[in-house]
Amino acid sequence: MQLSSIIEALLTASDDALSSEELARLVRSRVAEAEDVRARQVEEGEDPEPLPEWLRELEAVSEEQVVAAIAELNRAYEAAGRAFSLSERAKGWRIFTRAEYGEFVRQLFPGRRPERLSAPAMETLAIIAYRQPITKAAIEAVRGVSCDGMLQKLLDRELVRIGGRAELPGRPLLYETTDIFYEHFGIRSIDDLPNSAELRKVQLPEPAPEDAEPSPEEQLALKAAEGGEAAPEEGDAEPTEETVTNPAGES
Repeated sequence: MQLSSIIEALLTASDDALSSEELARLVRSRVAEAEDVRARQVEEGEDPEPLPEWLRELEAVSEEQVVAAIAELNRAYEAAGRAFSLSERAKGWRIFTRAEYGEFVRQLFPGRRPERLSAPAMETLAIIAYRQPITKAAIEAVRGVSCDGMLQKLLDRELVRIGGRAELPGRPLLYETTDIFYEHFGIRSIDDLPNSAELRKVQLPEPAPEDAEPSPEEQLALKAAEGGEAAPEEGDAEPTEETVTNPAGES
């Protein structure tokens, strides 16, 4: 039994993404379980059969071996012309349908339409993605306009979330991207964004000092994030027919 086949079985059976570390742990746990069974049989006076050689070889499976096995699977899928492949996202590996079959798969979900964001909303999202965690004041210092409405839209669509409060006067809210953001743009971390290292070092304009208390809009945003009512849409007007694109400007 090959490691690649075992990983394929695990990912097929799991409803959730599995990291390389978790896949390696599951394989090692199976070997440990088999050894425990043999040990109990010996204690009970039975004569257990030795572990198969292929199972013993999995006793010390590493993350690197898992990644290599997944690469082997993807090569086999591509050679066979299969409609899916294994891809890694923020939470781990999952089986995904290849993009060229997307229009057919979409027929399964006729009620769903791709959600669209305006250019101002995408600008706000890009600033958060590259400079997170970041305050609303810092975002507005870069954009030069109020971003209350844009932030609320991004919160409503679960592309960003409130990640805490900054250690600054007034303890302003901090915004950061969510797992849905990573899934949507097909990346594992912020480091996968184009020119991430360079752009995160760029000096941003200094925001105006925060008030002692969060603004009414921020209070509503915090309430919405905790399950309350959504804040009213303010700030940049947002058309509803523009597509969501990569924060770095790529589709």
